[in-house]
Amino acid sequence: MKSSCRRLFGLPVAATLLTVAGCTSTDDASGALPAPTPSGQQAAHCRALRHELPSTVNELKRRTDRLASDFTAAWGDTPITLRCGVPRPLVLTRGYKHYNPWSATVEINGVEWLPEQQPDGSLRCTTSKREAWVEVTVPKKYVGTGEFEMFTGLSDAVRKAVPLGVI
Repeated sequence: MKSSCRRLFGLPVAATLLTVAGCTSTDDASGALPAPTPSGQQAAHCRALRHELPSTVNELKRRTDRLASDFTAAWGDTPITLRCGVPRPLVLTRGYKHYNPWSATVEINGVEWLPEQQPDGSLRCTTSKREAWVEVTVPKKYVGTGEFEMFTGLSDAVRKAVPLGVI
């Protein structure tokens, strides 16, 4: 099966990642991410996504012992985490001091992801142009090791469960 992952690696993406770095962390003391609380159609899309998610990401098995919510998933001991139904990224929110509606995205298998390097070295990628925002956080230990390749299965799941649309 041919992957349609458009590679946008190199200096332009690295520069973009550094300029759109996020300002807050959503981890609690246990390392778990808080579950979002989408409603209506967004919640329905997120529940559908949960059933489409791959059993492995980056060769890491999906966890069932943490993040027990219809809107979250995690893979591995140092988990790659997914949250569905999160708010619009600040960089795409009017009024935010670093608002940038032209932020660079990476398209993987027909799904656009907005990458944001986090202060702790992790990488947060959030979908755009979908009826629900889906956020994936890649821990620092996996950043720089072909992290966008791991989005192939995640993109396939998002494409199946969360329709195109602008929210």
